[in-house]
Amino acid sequence: MSHSIRTRMLCATALLASAGVSGAASAQDAEDDSEFLGTILLGESKREVQTGTATPVTVIDQEEIDGRQAETIAELIDSVPGVSLVNGGTPSGSGINIRGFGANGTYGTDQKVAIQIDGASVGSEEIYRVGTQLYTDPYLYRSAEVIRGTVGSFAYGSGIIGGVVRLETKDASDFTGGEPGFAFGQTLGVSSNGSGFSSSSTLAWQPTEQFEFLGNFSWREQDVLEDGDGNEIGNTAYELPSFLVKGRYSFGADRAHAIELSVTRSESADRDVPYDTFGTTGGSFGNVDRDIISDTVSLGYTYSPLANDLVDLEVLLTYANQEIDQTCVPGSGPFGCFAVIDADLQYETTKLTLRNASYVVAGGLEHEIVSGVELIHKDRLDANSAPGGTDDRVALFLVDEVSFGDGWVVSPALRYETSDIEGELDSGQSVSYDNDSLMGGVSLRYEFDSGFALFGSYAYTANLPILDDLETPAYMERAERSNTYEAGASFDRTGVFFGTDTLALKGNYYSTDLWDVTSYSGVISVRVEGVELEGSYATEGGFYIDLNANVIDAENTTSAGDVVDWNNTPADSLRLTLGQHVTPALDLSWEVVAVDEAETNGNTVDGYTTHNLRATYRPQSGVLSGTQFRAGIENVGDIEYTPMLATRAAPGRNFKLSVSRLF
Repeated sequence: MSHSIRTRMLCATALLASAGVSGAASAQDAEDDSEFLGTILLGESKREVQTGTATPVTVIDQEEIDGRQAETIAELIDSVPGVSLVNGGTPSGSGINIRGFGANGTYGTDQKVAIQIDGASVGSEEIYRVGTQLYTDPYLYRSAEVIRGTVGSFAYGSGIIGGVVRLETKDASDFTGGEPGFAFGQTLGVSSNGSGFSSSSTLAWQPTEQFEFLGNFSWREQDVLEDGDGNEIGNTAYELPSFLVKGRYSFGADRAHAIELSVTRSESADRDVPYDTFGTTGGSFGNVDRDIISDTVSLGYTYSPLANDLVDLEVLLTYANQEIDQTCVPGSGPFGCFAVIDADLQYETTKLTLRNASYVVAGGLEHEIVSGVELIHKDRLDANSAPGGTDDRVALFLVDEVSFGDGWVVSPALRYETSDIEGELDSGQSVSYDNDSLMGGVSLRYEFDSGFALFGSYAYTANLPILDDLETPAYMERAERSNTYEAGASFDRTGVFFGTDTLALKGNYYSTDLWDVTSYSGVISVRVEGVELEGSYATEGGFYIDLNANVIDAENTTSAGDVVDWNNTPADSLRLTLGQHVTPALDLSWEVVAVDEAETNGNTVDGYTTHNLRATYRPQSGVLSGTQFRAGIENVGDIEYTPMLATRAAPGRNFKLSVSRLF
C-alpha cells in the first residue's frame, strides 16, 4: 500500500474516531447509530433469494452495497446471475450485459437493457466507441434491483430483452430513523490498486416527521490500474464527483399524500485520454479532451389512502440528461482528427408516468393490478455519426397478478407503445417516422405447502426504431422483435437440517429469439438460451452460504445465412460465498468466482478463478459504537486474466478499506 494511501486511511480513521469520542457524551446514542447502520442477524445470508415470484429478479440492499465497496454500479451488480460486464472498473468504457444483451465493445448499449434512477430512464443510444450507459456513484443509492429478461419489464419500457436495472437513491429517513432531527453520515475509503480514494458526505434533516431533506456529495478517484502481472491497464484513471439532493413532504389524513423530489449529478473531466473508451491506448482514433455531465431529476406525487384498496396512485415526472463534450488532441493519432471524435453529444429524456395499483377481490380471485400511461420525449443533439432529432412516445401498460385456489398465481401483462421520430438527414432533408407495437406476456406459478414452487412464463416485446438509424430507412420502418420462454422452480423453507436454519433456492431456464435485427451489423437474428441459479443457506449460529451461477449458449444468423456463435455471449460462471457472522459485530466472508473457458467463432478466452475476502466490523459498545470498518481483498491470488466480454485486462490484487460513521 502506497504512503499516500496509508496517510489518507490513518487520517480518516483518526477523524472518525475522534468524532466518535466527542459524540459519546451526547447519548443519542449509539443505539440510534446502530439502527441506521443496520442490524446483522446471525441467521441471515448476505442476499435474499426472491423465491416468491416467477420473475427473475435480484435485489441488492444497502448492506450489500456497502460491503462490496464497488467503484461503479456495474461492479456492484456483476454478482447477479446473468449479469456480465464489459470492463466495469471505470465509469467510462464500461457497460452492463445481461443474458448476452446490453453493452458491447463497440457501443455502450444496444437498447435491450434499461436503467432507471428513481424512475428516470438514463443512458444514451448507440454512440460509437463511447461506453455511455451509466455515469454515477454507488454511494448515492440505497438499493439496486435487477430484473432479468422480458417478463417483468412491461411497466418500465419496450424492447427490453436483457433486463432492467432499477436504482433507488438514499432517503433522509435512512439516516434519521424517521425521527425529527439532524444526522450526518461520513464514509471514507481507499484502495491499493490505482491508489483509489473515495469520500461520501451526507446531511439528513427532518424538521418534522412529515418533511425530510437529504444532501450528499461524493468524490471518487483512482490512478491507472495494474493487472495481475503488474502491467498498467491504460485508460483506467478517473475522477468522479457526484451529488444527490432529495426531499420528501407527506401530508393529509394518515399522510396519504406525498411529494418527493430527487436530483443527481455526476461529472467527469478527462484530458488527453483515448477517444475509444473501451480501449487502452489512443490507437487509430487518437486522444481527446472529454467532459461528461450526467443529470437526473425525479419529481413525484403519491396518493395512497389506507381505506381505499383501489387507489395507490403515483405521478412521476423525470428528466435525464447526458452531455459528452469532446475535443480532439492534435497529433495524438496517426490519421489526424476525425469529425466523429471532435464532437459534442447530448441526449435528453423527459418522461411523465401515471401509475396506479389496485387490490380487488372478486369471484374468488385476488387481483393486484398495476396500470399506467407514459409520455416520453427524447431529444438528441445532432453530431457526426450520431444523428440528432426527437423521439416522442406514448405508452399504456397493464400488469395483473391474480391469486386463486391454493397456491396459484397467474400474471398477464400488456404494453402498447407508439413512436414518432423526427430528424434531419446529412443531406439536409427532414424526415419523420411513425411506429407502434402491442407487446405482452404471462407468467404462471404454483407453490406447494412444502415450500416448493414451479413457474413458467412467455413474453413478447418490440424494440421500436431509434434516432441512430435515421440514415437507414429500412431500419426506421420496422421494430426488432423477440420471444422469451422461461421455466423454473424454487424452494424456501426454515428448519431444513436444524430447527432454525433457512434454505432458499431458485433455478430458471430461459430461451430468447430475436429477429428483424437492426442493432448489430451483419446479423438478422439471435438465439440465446441459458440457466440461472440462485441459492442461500444460513444457520442460527451465523454460518451462511450464497450461491449463484449462469450457464449460457447463444448463436446468431448472419445476413449471408450462416449460423455462428453470438459474439456477445458471456462465459459460464459460478460464484460461491462462504461466510460467518462471528458475532453481531464481526462478519467474515470468502467469495470464489469461477469462470469457464469460452470460445466464440474460434476466439478462445481462458477461464479463471478468483478469490475475494471481506470483513465488516461494527463495535457494539464504547466510543466507536455505530462506526463501521470494512476491509476487503479482491483477486487475492493476483492472477492476470481478461473476462470474456472485456476489452482490457482485469485489475490485479486490490486491498480496500473504508470507515463509515453516523453523527
